[in-house]
Amino acid sequence: MTGKRLADDSMTPGRLFLEGMRRGIPVVITAGPFGALFGALAIDNGMSAFDAVLMSATIFAGASQLVGLELFGQHIPAWIVILSIFAVNFRHILYSASLGQHVANWSWVRQMFGFFFLVDPAYAETERRAEQGEDVQFSWYMGLVFVVYVGWVGMTWLGTIFGNFLEDSHTWGIDFILPIYFMALLMGFRKRPFWYPIVFVSAASSIIAAKTVGSPWHVSIGAAVGILTAAIFAPVSDEETGDKQEGSR
Repeated sequence: MTGKRLADDSMTPGRLFLEGMRRGIPVVITAGPFGALFGALAIDNGMSAFDAVLMSATIFAGASQLVGLELFGQHIPAWIVILSIFAVNFRHILYSASLGQHVANWSWVRQMFGFFFLVDPAYAETERRAEQGEDVQFSWYMGLVFVVYVGWVGMTWLGTIFGNFLEDSHTWGIDFILPIYFMALLMGFRKRPFWYPIVFVSAASSIIAAKTVGSPWHVSIGAAVGILTAAIFAPVSDEETGDKQEGSR
């Protein structure tokens, strides 16, 4: 029998927590400057350091925090702000549906607590662990998201202190870190069936929506088109893959 070895069930919760922390450190190093950028922009938009850190600690959603930061202070109805943030965070509904398959053995209290920390890198790392044939233990997951959460809040605080150095994000190139980071997460799933057509269709529709409908709705539109494409064509791709495997036996 070949394949990845299942995670050792004899590992203590403490060791699993440390293993999760180890997986979270590269995430903090990569996404940390984005948290600092948010802190700097929050100060530039008139928020106090306390308010900026509190926002990161309670909302914990980088992209939607920036959207809210852009809309707060403008004379825009609250329902538009809410819908705009929902459009950006629509992907988290899909994340939770996928993660639910791997944490079905958790209690509902643990699931609700864990879903609060379900940001993009946490989802990517959890999916990668599941694809390797390893269980997604609660202790491992909390070790992962603990590092990411503390890193995000801490970098937000540093951004509020050194905001003057990050005021011109174009000069430092920090404004381009987030797209690169999301691209790296996306490329981690490139070996999945029908990945390239879905990404192409989703990206094309998102670009068209950005030029016609505008931001932030292009995020949800691109995601919806990608989901629809996967729902229509991915089952066919899976059947073809299964037929090829049967024929090779």
